[in-house]
Amino acid sequence: MVAQAQAASLTKRHYTHREILEVMSGLMLAMLTSMISTSVVGTALPTIVGELGGQDQYSWVASATMLTMTVSTPLWGKLSDLFGRKLLFQTALGLFVAASLVAGLSQDMGQLIAARAVQGLGVGGLSALSQVILGDIVSPRERGRYSGYMGAVFGISTVAGPLLGGFIVDADWLGWRWCFYVVVPFALVSFIVIQKVLKLPKVKRSTSIDIWGATTITASASALMLLLTLGGNEFEWNSVWTYLLAAVALLMLALAVLSERTARNPILPPRLFRNPTFVLTSLASLFVGMAMFGAMIYLPQYLQIVKGLSPTNSGLMTLPMVVALFLAGVISGKIVTQTGRWKIFPVAGLLIVAIGLFLLSRLHVDSSEWLIGFDVAVLGVGLGLSMQMLILAAQNGSEPRDMASTTSGVSFFRSLGGAVGVAAFGAILTSRLKDEIAEMLRAAHIATAGGSDVKLGSPDAIQQLPTPIKNIVLEAFTRGLETVFLVGVPIALLGFLAALFLKELPLRGANAAALPQQPPQLGKDDLVLAGLLLELIAQRVERVNGERSALLTAVAKMAPPDDRSERERARSVAQSVLRPTSRALIAQATPPQKDLVTGGISS
Repeated sequence: MVAQAQAASLTKRHYTHREILEVMSGLMLAMLTSMISTSVVGTALPTIVGELGGQDQYSWVASATMLTMTVSTPLWGKLSDLFGRKLLFQTALGLFVAASLVAGLSQDMGQLIAARAVQGLGVGGLSALSQVILGDIVSPRERGRYSGYMGAVFGISTVAGPLLGGFIVDADWLGWRWCFYVVVPFALVSFIVIQKVLKLPKVKRSTSIDIWGATTITASASALMLLLTLGGNEFEWNSVWTYLLAAVALLMLALAVLSERTARNPILPPRLFRNPTFVLTSLASLFVGMAMFGAMIYLPQYLQIVKGLSPTNSGLMTLPMVVALFLAGVISGKIVTQTGRWKIFPVAGLLIVAIGLFLLSRLHVDSSEWLIGFDVAVLGVGLGLSMQMLILAAQNGSEPRDMASTTSGVSFFRSLGGAVGVAAFGAILTSRLKDEIAEMLRAAHIATAGGSDVKLGSPDAIQQLPTPIKNIVLEAFTRGLETVFLVGVPIALLGFLAALFLKELPLRGANAAALPQQPPQLGKDDLVLAGLLLELIAQRVERVNGERSALLTAVAKMAPPDDRSERERARSVAQSVLRPTSRALIAQATPPQKDLVTGGISS
C-alpha cells in the first residue's frame, strides 16, 4: 500500500542534524528567493504602478501572484506525491525564474500582471513543498527548532526585499525592472544546492492525478478573486457580473466537494475536513494570510506616499517588524522543541497581530517614525509566533499518509486568505480614497481638470502636486489606509478564536517512527524482538471483530482524533505505522548478506 511504503521509507532513513541543516540550506535559499520576489516588488509597486498604470490597478499586480499561488498550492503537494518532492521543487524553481525574466521585460500592465501570475505558480510550489519536505525528514517534536529557521528566512527576506527594492528603484542606472531580474541568480544557486544536498528516499506512489478536482478548486478560487478584485471598480457590486461570478464560485465549490469525495487520489481528501485540528489551523491560517498580506502590501504606500519616504528608507522602516518576527519565530521554535507545548504561541500571536493592526490604524500624516517602528514591531512579534506554529500543529495532527495534503492544504488556505485580503483591502482603499478626495475637494472649493477624479501617479509625482491638492491626497490616503488596517483587526481576532479552540495534541517525537533511529541503544536481538512484537500487535488489532479490546483502544489513540470508528483508526495505525516500523527494525537487525559464491546480495 502507498501509506505503508511511504511510512516504511521514512522510518528506514534517519537524518542527522547536519544532514537536516544541509537540506534546510537548499529549502531556505529557495524560500528566500520566492519571498524576496514578493517583498522587493512591494516596495517598488508604488513606482511601478505610477509608471505603467494607475492606483486602481495597484491590487492587480499583487493579486495576480496571490491568486495563482493560492490555487496551485494543493496541486503541488499532490503532484509531489506522484512524481517526487525534489523534481517538483526544481520545477517550481524553473517556472519562477522564467516568469521573473518575463516580468522584468514587461512593456505594459497586462504583460506584468500575466508574468506575475505565472510567477505565483512557482512561489506556490516553493512555499508548499518546503514545508512538505521538512515534514518528511523531521519529526514534529524536533520540527519546532527548524520551523523557527523557516520563520527567520521569512524575516530576512522581508527586510532584504524592501531594502533591495528601494535601492534598485532609487538607483537611476538600474530601474525597477531589476526588481525582477535580481532574484534570478538566487534561484539558480538554490537549484544547484537542492540538486546536491536533497536526497529523499524513492517511494512508490500512485500515478493518478485529480484533474477534475484541480480544475474545480482553481475555478472556484479564481471566480472569488475576480469578484473581489473587480467588484466596485470595473462593475458595480449590485450588477449582473457580481451575481454571475458569485454563482460560478459557489457552483465550482460544490463540484469541487463532489469531485474530492469521489476521486481516487483527491488533492484535498475529505477526511482532512473531519480532522478538527486541520479545520481550525486552516481557518486560523486563512485569517493570518488576510491580515499579514493585506498589511504588508499596503504599508509601503503609507510610508512612501503619506510620509514621503524614499523606497530605500521605506524598506528600512520594516526592519523593526523583521527583527521582531525573526526573534519570535526562533525563540518560540526552541521553546516548543524543549517543552513540547505549542498552543500558547499561535493563540498569543494572533491576539498580538490584532493589536498591531489596531496600532497601525491609528497612524496619521504626522506620526513619528519611532511610533511607526514600534507598531510594525508588534505586528512582527504576532506573525512570528503564529505562522509556523499553525503548520506544525496541522502536521502533528495528521496521519503520515496525509502529510503532503495537510501541509499544502493549510498553505492553500493561508494563501487564499492573503489573496482575499489583498483584493478586499485594495477595493476598500480604492473606494475610500476616491470618496475622500472628492469630498475634501468639494469642501475646499477646489476644481481640477478631471473634476473630482485626481489622477495619481508614482509617490514622486504625488509629492509634486500643488500643495492644497497634495495635502488632500495625503489625508485621503491616511484615512483609506486607516480603514484597511482597522478592518484587519476583527479578521485577526477570528483567527485568535480558531487557535483558541485547537486541542493541544502531544507532539510526535521519538516514538514508533524513531525506534530505528537509535541503533546503538539496542542489540540486534532486541531489534528483532521489538519488530516481531509490533507485527504481533498489528495482527491482533486486525483480528479484533466487534468485541471490546484494551489493545484496540490504546492503538487507536495513536491516530489523530476524527470521526472514524475506534477500530478504523486502530487499523490505520497498524497499517501505516506499526507494520512499516516492524519491517524497518527487522531489516536493520538482519541486513542483506553478500553471497560468497556469486558476489551478489542475498536476502
